[in-house]
Amino acid sequence: MPPTCNRNQTTLVPESDSPILPRRCLFKAKMRLPKRPAVTFCLSLFSPSQFHSPHFLLTHSSPLKRRAIHTVGVNQLHSSYRMDGTGVDKKMTQFQSMNVSDGGQDPCIWSSPGGGQKINIGKQIFCNRPLNMRNIVAVGFDMDYTLAQYKPETFESLAYEGTIKKLVYDLGYPPELLEWTFDWKYMVRGLVLDKKRGNILKMDRHKYVKVAYHGFRELSKEDKVAAYGSTLIRDAFDEPDYALIDTLFSLAEAYLFAQLVDFKDNNPGRVPEGVDYSRMYRDVRAAVDLCHRDGTLKQMVAKDPKRYINEDTSIVPMVKMLRDSGRATFLVTNSLWDYTNIVMNFLCGSQKLDDSSTLNFEWLRYFNVVITGSAKPGFFHDENRANLFEVETESGMLLNTDNGTPMPQVGDTVRLPLKSSDKSCRVFQGGNVGHLHKLLGIASSSQVLYVGDHIYGDILRSKKVLGWRTMLVVPELEKEVELLWELRDTRKQLRMMRNERDLVEDKIHHLKWSFKFEVLNGDEKRKETSELENLESQREEVRFSHQQAQRECHQKFHKVWGQLMKTGYQNSRFAHQVERFACLYTSQVTNLSLYSPDKYYRPSEDFLPHEFDILHP
Repeated sequence: MPPTCNRNQTTLVPESDSPILPRRCLFKAKMRLPKRPAVTFCLSLFSPSQFHSPHFLLTHSSPLKRRAIHTVGVNQLHSSYRMDGTGVDKKMTQFQSMNVSDGGQDPCIWSSPGGGQKINIGKQIFCNRPLNMRNIVAVGFDMDYTLAQYKPETFESLAYEGTIKKLVYDLGYPPELLEWTFDWKYMVRGLVLDKKRGNILKMDRHKYVKVAYHGFRELSKEDKVAAYGSTLIRDAFDEPDYALIDTLFSLAEAYLFAQLVDFKDNNPGRVPEGVDYSRMYRDVRAAVDLCHRDGTLKQMVAKDPKRYINEDTSIVPMVKMLRDSGRATFLVTNSLWDYTNIVMNFLCGSQKLDDSSTLNFEWLRYFNVVITGSAKPGFFHDENRANLFEVETESGMLLNTDNGTPMPQVGDTVRLPLKSSDKSCRVFQGGNVGHLHKLLGIASSSQVLYVGDHIYGDILRSKKVLGWRTMLVVPELEKEVELLWELRDTRKQLRMMRNERDLVEDKIHHLKWSFKFEVLNGDEKRKETSELENLESQREEVRFSHQQAQRECHQKFHKVWGQLMKTGYQNSRFAHQVERFACLYTSQVTNLSLYSPDKYYRPSEDFLPHEFDILHP
């Protein structure tokens, strides 16, 4: 249970003036200032020694770093492994002053009496580009895997099982696939599938392949070079020959693809005739699409949302705080209205759904506009000619509109406005970003902050095409940054071992140079030859120790793919995308509730290699 503040704690009053509303305020609602001072610190949580500890200093002063990106069970085809998360510092688990509520108590958000505490590093929001929230007049959210965090052990397993059935019953694959099982911990985001070769790749930001598997068999360095490092023109690793695993929805299909690759290699003739690796991937994608189209997944989630979706009691307080600060809030999701209403009822409703409960529309009062069936990323193109329909919330019926204004139907008199349980929120389906801007009265795209989980579906297009400000939700980040903190001494040792390799190699080069250009007598030559042999032996020992230590360090994050944001000493391709397209990134959407709605997010200093060793602490 995270510690909470009490009313007898010491309070620090900020020097800044009261918050200033944006020039163009969309609504008449006034800024509601907390009755208590805007920023409070639970000093009772820390002993005097803790004020000088690394744990305390880490969250009070941003450590210097090179970039703004913080480097911070299977079937018989593959032996299972577990990531038990051991090794996490107990002190770190105690340093959780502001966390999402577990449902047993009211959440501690910034605007609450106990707000303003220092934030656990796993819950912090990290900044790539300066973002002043006072310039933001509307905050929007995606739903699936953003507001609604699905449980991979149940939801992804459900998707996996449904896909297997489609492959067997609809696409003619062998019935033995029905006996396969899914290890939901095996795949990670940021991987690239090579459809032609049946390989799964992890690469750095320069698109150099660092880790590669053929099915579940790791490729040797020679195999990697032969496939991806010996061409005249470098591969772009894009469609149609490659598939990007850039969303959590894709993990199950990537795992199934690896299983099929192993199955094809080990059982010649058991897959349908003429099916190669590329065809297997297309079949997997077709089976996944069938599961979504026939409603298999959503029907199961609708029956028991609690089994598949994590509860988060901070969602409603977060949205309320944003609205009380004078900002509009909106929801843009690809899910249709019926499913959206079920999920949002579960997340925001006063009563959780069960077999005897009924749906209501109370959650709509937390939003100004809801757009379902948005067909992102196409939604972000203003020239998209998709029609905008208003949704009758009780019946689910659609009414065609002209930029949100109901259109008279043929043979009808002027249609009355739709009935709504909450007049402040209107629900639509389809349309494009131009419709949304008109509905909210937004003058500039830079006044919008949009929060999503999908680099390409939510973040890239909204950032590059529109200039919206963006925040990416990366649930894996929470464990990653906590492990980074725990392994900080190990990483220092790795740098020292790397420097030692450089020194030994330089000595070897110097001796070899002297053999070529200096005249040595017999004794000198024997002495330097012996020294060279010793140095070469030392180099091999240091090289092996360094590589082994680096591998063990990465395996603490994930036993197969290593650290999410790194490949070796380089940022991973996924980290590079996060840095390019996300203004902010964090582990959970409700981490936004831990900060002032008027906060100025500032990035840390960037370093070039010539600056790093000089300025890095």
